Amino acid sequence: MGLWNEEVSETLAPARGRGHLGRMTSSPAARAAASGAGKPDTATPAALLAWYDRHRRRLPWRAEPGRQADPYHVFLSEIMLQQTTVKAVGPYFTGFLARWPTVSHLAAAPLEEVLSAWAGLGYYARARNLHACAQAVVARHGGRFPDDEAALLDLPGIGPYTAAAIAAIAFDLKASPVDGNIERVVSRLYRVAEPLPGAKPRIKALAAALTPAERPGDFAQAMMDLGATICTPRSPACSLCPWMEPCDARAAGDAALYPVKAPKGEKPKREGVAFLAVRADGAVLLRIRPDKGLLAKMTEVPSTPWGPKPEAPEAHAPLKARWRALPGAVEHVFTHFALTLKVLRADVAAGTPAPEGHRWVTPDGFDAEALPSIMRKVLAHGGVE
Repeated sequence: MGLWNEEVSETLAPARGRGHLGRMTSSPAARAAASGAGKPDTATPAALLAWYDRHRRRLPWRAEPGRQADPYHVFLSEIMLQQTTVKAVGPYFTGFLARWPTVSHLAAAPLEEVLSAWAGLGYYARARNLHACAQAVVARHGGRFPDDEAALLDLPGIGPYTAAAIAAIAFDLKASPVDGNIERVVSRLYRVAEPLPGAKPRIKALAAALTPAERPGDFAQAMMDLGATICTPRSPACSLCPWMEPCDARAAGDAALYPVKAPKGEKPKREGVAFLAVRADGAVLLRIRPDKGLLAKMTEVPSTPWGPKPEAPEAHAPLKARWRALPGAVEHVFTHFALTLKVLRADVAAGTPAPEGHRWVTPDGFDAEALPSIMRKVLAHGGVE
């Protein structure tokens, strides 16, 4: 689920009343997908599921053994966990459930409230997709998630990974979600030499060949847990792994080299100037970003456009005042670029009116605003928190 990068028995007690699972057999096509290595026959689902039954992580969104997972819980956690850690997601997940206990409650919520509750978790398009998907589930499916991978994939904001995760974990369908943890496990198991992202289709095929017809949801979560706790990025604990023997990378002694990744280019750099206007009563001038684009509909401190070093930035000031440059700058890294914001501060009279499209907000109201991390940094840099 998302980027969970923190951290043998032939007879298994069934976790969901699906019966016992012995050694998995595979078709010739599956063995061919494994490049003739025969790994689906030796790296058995039984071995991994036995390990999972003993060592499964307890997570807020994960159903207890013997209980069926709630599709809404799986959906909510999977969207939150994209590009984010388990530790960061926990409080947000429980907060969302307390506020919107069902997908119908979430669908009925104003988007601005959802964005505000999401603030600080980053990658804000996920919050907009979350809300749009909830509304589609209510409109198209009467508030019940479809128990079909193709129908899940047809919902807004749900891609192949999330559709497969919901299908497997919530409905116990034979589906193969591949997140960063599973990618790492599979690439080491088969010692996949092709760099990412080019290797993704092969890794997906290898993962699908391993997925059993029984307990596929538990198997997907077991793969995620294995990658998060044993087959970790830098120091894999191979001696504790239930798949130690069949793992090609472990046998070669180079597990930490996988998955192979293509070299990353340097992120483009953008600059801007933020205008921090503070009234005598402590209120700060804020506005809402446009409906589309980066940080759409989020709350911001007014600023210049973000791009090359701005010329004549004062032309973008939201009001006439004595602006002074604060020492230093605010640095923030987005997915596709790195941003440097200079901050100009102006202290104005308590009665100063807000320009059109702006409003004054006191610090005790910040938590109700959809303030992204970059804007929290700007406020802190200007001594307003």
